[in-house]
Amino acid sequence: MPKSSDTKAILENLGKVILGLGAAMLIPLFLSLSLGEWKPALDLGVGFLSCVAFWLITALTCRTEANATWAVGMPTVALSWLVAMLFGAIPLYLSGHFGSFLDASFDCMSGLATTGLTVIQDLDHLSYGVNLWRHMIMFLGGQGIVVIVLALFVPGASWATDMYRGEGREDHIFPNIISTARFIWVVSLVYLIIGTLILWVTALKAGMPPGKGLFDSICIFMAGYDTGGFTPRSQGIIFYHSVWFECATMITMILGMTNFGVHYALWRGRRSELHRNTEMRCLAVTLSLTVFFAIAGLSISKSYPTLLAMFRRGFYQIVSGHSGTGFMTIYGKQFVSKWGPLALLAAIIAMGLGGASGSTSGGIKAIRVAISTRALWWDAKRLLLPPDAVIVHKYHNLRDIVVTERVVRNALLVTLCYILTYLGGALILTFYGYPLSLAIFESTSACANVGLTCGITSHAMPVLGKITFIAQMWMGRLEFISVFTLIGYLLKLPWRNRIV
Repeated sequence: MPKSSDTKAILENLGKVILGLGAAMLIPLFLSLSLGEWKPALDLGVGFLSCVAFWLITALTCRTEANATWAVGMPTVALSWLVAMLFGAIPLYLSGHFGSFLDASFDCMSGLATTGLTVIQDLDHLSYGVNLWRHMIMFLGGQGIVVIVLALFVPGASWATDMYRGEGREDHIFPNIISTARFIWVVSLVYLIIGTLILWVTALKAGMPPGKGLFDSICIFMAGYDTGGFTPRSQGIIFYHSVWFECATMITMILGMTNFGVHYALWRGRRSELHRNTEMRCLAVTLSLTVFFAIAGLSISKSYPTLLAMFRRGFYQIVSGHSGTGFMTIYGKQFVSKWGPLALLAAIIAMGLGGASGSTSGGIKAIRVAISTRALWWDAKRLLLPPDAVIVHKYHNLRDIVVTERVVRNALLVTLCYILTYLGGALILTFYGYPLSLAIFESTSACANVGLTCGITSHAMPVLGKITFIAQMWMGRLEFISVFTLIGYLLKLPWRNRIV
């Protein structure tokens, strides 16, 4: 039975998360003030003050000295993402570019979960301040909004590991979780500076004005590196009409889908980790196969006049889908009219598999794919060996790791949760008359936190569809465990027992 001190600990630390979210709003707020965008500045100010007010209430009413436990850390994470969605949506809704607060919440969860599906209206006339906030949400969500708390507000917390794992992260780059969280932010900020400069130069060569080019480059790098997919223009990457810009964004997507531990190894000069790492090798195989089948499908459907055009469209969309980014160089309805069944299936599989663990990517993750497929092979080999043979199986992910039955079971369980959620979301969409193949495509994109769309996601989609996608994006980003823990916590609360 949860204790009152546990609930106070959850709410106290939830307040710290929302305070961090509010502090981040000051950056787009200052941008709006500097550009004379008074109404957007007011909208962001209301959002900031709302966050501060929530933090003050929780700090004054929920202060506790009790030692937090695993049962506190996990629910804190899952609840933080839902509450952050509501507070982060305030400036979006006040901007007037969303038909309802639900629509604004949809985009906010899409940003936090680094999905990229959007129901915004008239994006091209959105203010700079609020547009920057949309992309900053992705940058915060990619690193993990609770990781912000670990890095800034919770030095030495004994339950930091539970919160870190609750955001779908497993790898410990350093023995200390706080140091790991801070390293993630240092890497991300360094890449932000370098990546923005590269994209800016590319945008200038494409003919963009310096100011707009810099703004777009900052936004697109945050969305690309955090495998989000929002863009500051309604046409997406198509707007830039530049193969070099596409190449630059592909680099950011690949960086984003790579395990932070591999980034650390490369920073330390251990380049051999790239080809020794089991997960990176699995990614190379699955990416190559899905690209091959996508190109084959496009060739069969004769969608594009030349092989180069097929490769350019097919390769970019598959990398975008596999990395969980959602950038598009085609219009959504072209998945329906031009790609054909085989290429569409390749895109669905790429999205469903996702990138590396410990990255900003979503989906099943390559390490689970590697463990699951190897487990089947190992079981087949075991049948050929004597009954008393002792077999030790390992894989390399920053270090050699022994594969136990528990590791295999966990990998298969999470994989099953993703597949069932992909299919469950698709089933709900079919009730509204959407074709099954397109419903699976869109549902997989939402739950795997990708953002590619075949045209279903829009402000006009059914309310239940929006709520379903919000739930899928939330569960998919947190990889289910902390969500299940929160549900279990709520079911055990004393007030529920009194009601029943």
